[in-house]
Amino acid sequence: MNRKEAIWVKPTLVAIALGYLGLLILIPAVNVFYQAFKDGVGPFLNNLTQHDFLNAVWLTILIAAIVVPVNAIFGLCTAWAIARNKNFPGRTLLLSIIDLPFAISPVVAGLMIVLLYGRNGWFGPWLESADIKIIFALPGMILATAFVTLPFVAREVIPVLEELGLDQEEAARTLGAKDWQIFWRVTLPGIRWGLLYGLILTNARAMGEFGAVSVVSGNIVGKTQTLPLFVEEAYKQYQTPAAFSAAVLLAFLAVVTLVLKEILERKTRIKEVDE
Repeated sequence: MNRKEAIWVKPTLVAIALGYLGLLILIPAVNVFYQAFKDGVGPFLNNLTQHDFLNAVWLTILIAAIVVPVNAIFGLCTAWAIARNKNFPGRTLLLSIIDLPFAISPVVAGLMIVLLYGRNGWFGPWLESADIKIIFALPGMILATAFVTLPFVAREVIPVLEELGLDQEEAARTLGAKDWQIFWRVTLPGIRWGLLYGLILTNARAMGEFGAVSVVSGNIVGKTQTLPLFVEEAYKQYQTPAAFSAAVLLAFLAVVTLVLKEILERKTRIKEVDE
């Protein structure tokens, strides 16, 4: 390849990448905002005050508020077990199980939960006799969301813990610090950016999850309908302004997630440079 040909390679590749991203992301996103605001700000705000919409928002926030702390605790415990015990039996299997939600379709994950906790599932008769409802109710939606968001905290914290090493913890233990003091004053400050990064990704996925929640919820308006399900149902019922207004709210959540993600990445890079 001569120099003249090489000059055109980089601009061409950049143009292809930008064109591809524009078709997949930019144009659809712009269209969502256009459809939501084409009749003005007043109708848009009116759509955000509808009863069914507010119920969907509240349920979405409630599920995220439960799932994020649970997966944060699980992720921290799992990350510590894997990073601090590199030779324990079953380590590879545990890592594979953590990555399972990345490989399984969310719809399949929802079906798995139905086959376990549904009326005709493995635990269905026992749950029915105990008057416990999992499927088409909040517990099933929490289980589905917890499954699809399970890997994020663990996968972000594991490499940070491995890089942090044991030197600081051992020094604190030598000085007489107890295990909980070592965790709060040494380990947690060292992994805080990775942990926050994992929490942001977990929260974003929890609020935006559709497939698994759709299977286990039944999409009952006002009862088991989250914000992503509200978007689909409103669009199916030809309530396009309401659907696009809800989509704008989800898009805003995505933008906030990206901004926080960039801030954390910059702080992480600054920390690495300082060290």
